[in-house]
Amino acid sequence: MGLSGTESYPPASRRLRLGIVGGGQGALVGQWHCTGARLSNRWDLLAGALSSDPERAMASGREWMLAEDRIYADYREMAKAEAARPDGIEAVAICTPNWTHRPVAEAFMEAGIDIICDKPMAMTPEDCDALAAMQEATGLVFAITHPYPYHPMVRQAREMVASGALGKVRQALVEYAQDWAMEPDDPNSRTLSWRRDPSKIGRASATGDIGTHALNMIEFVTGLSVSRLRADFHVCGAPKAMEDTAFMNLAFDNGAPGALWITQAAPGNYCALRFRVYGEKGGLEWDQEHPEHLKFRPLNEPERVIVRGHGAGVLPAAERMVLLPRGHGESLSDAWGNLYTEIAIAVEARRAGKTVPEGLLALPQLKDGARGVRFIHAAADSHDAGGTWQPL
Repeated sequence: MGLSGTESYPPASRRLRLGIVGGGQGALVGQWHCTGARLSNRWDLLAGALSSDPERAMASGREWMLAEDRIYADYREMAKAEAARPDGIEAVAICTPNWTHRPVAEAFMEAGIDIICDKPMAMTPEDCDALAAMQEATGLVFAITHPYPYHPMVRQAREMVASGALGKVRQALVEYAQDWAMEPDDPNSRTLSWRRDPSKIGRASATGDIGTHALNMIEFVTGLSVSRLRADFHVCGAPKAMEDTAFMNLAFDNGAPGALWITQAAPGNYCALRFRVYGEKGGLEWDQEHPEHLKFRPLNEPERVIVRGHGAGVLPAAERMVLLPRGHGESLSDAWGNLYTEIAIAVEARRAGKTVPEGLLALPQLKDGARGVRFIHAAADSHDAGGTWQPL
């Protein structure tokens, strides 16, 4: 979908009915989805298969205050049962481990239910092709949960680049640094047990987990595509079976060079997704740990700091995502709310047979999820070949 217009998000005609698969038992990702849906005020969470263990599924469903007849232990049963109800769910959030994304999505698409899927979308490019064929045949919405572009100042940066504020982009850098993998993995962690297993997570660990966010971010902000890359994987924290760090060189489709660094073993970094974009006329810099400020550095002029809020240089596409006045901090939960707002608009429009106004949404869709999977495989191919350039 295109770039900015001046319109605000249209009001909802009603709340849509949402279900969730996975994300129970205190899992953070389920809480993010739930919080985003509630903040958007466009969804009612009504059903869930929060665990494949019946006792855990019921306990989690009760914690989430779901009706007991809409708490499931089997996502296939949930898809069939909800599709048969007159008040059945209209979209499902898939918060399960990587290797289950394709079968869960297929079950709900077969039932005519729109999809909200965590990344990586699937394990292989072939999985992505199968999901794409099914999505094209059904016409369902298939959204991917990249929440970081839903910070208003990221949307501001995208709009500034698109409007020519930087001129031609000459170089771009993105990084995502955390520190939790410095310590040895907890052997009792159910999450880490599959995050280090290639049969369940795919060909990369940190690259699939946070590298896909970094790629999505830099392509979203610049409006450019990475045409090829070269990658080196490393273990920089405690010894582990798969990489916790990756260094990559990028080549964009306009000829500009770039760099991508991701690590989960950089002490003192918590959720440091950062980009720097430089063009003929200036540069932009943003840091997810300080999300309300966008640094704009015009060539041969003083640095300007654009602060999230209404007016004062904030462009319409960013301003419509602003929820609070300046000085009242917004955070990642608000970005999730903005993401769920755009998903709701897309789902409601599809179900009502309406057209979304051009430029209103910038929703990550199935093609973006497939690109993330191909990025993982290109990076792994490059590393396995000793750091050779690979096409993307």
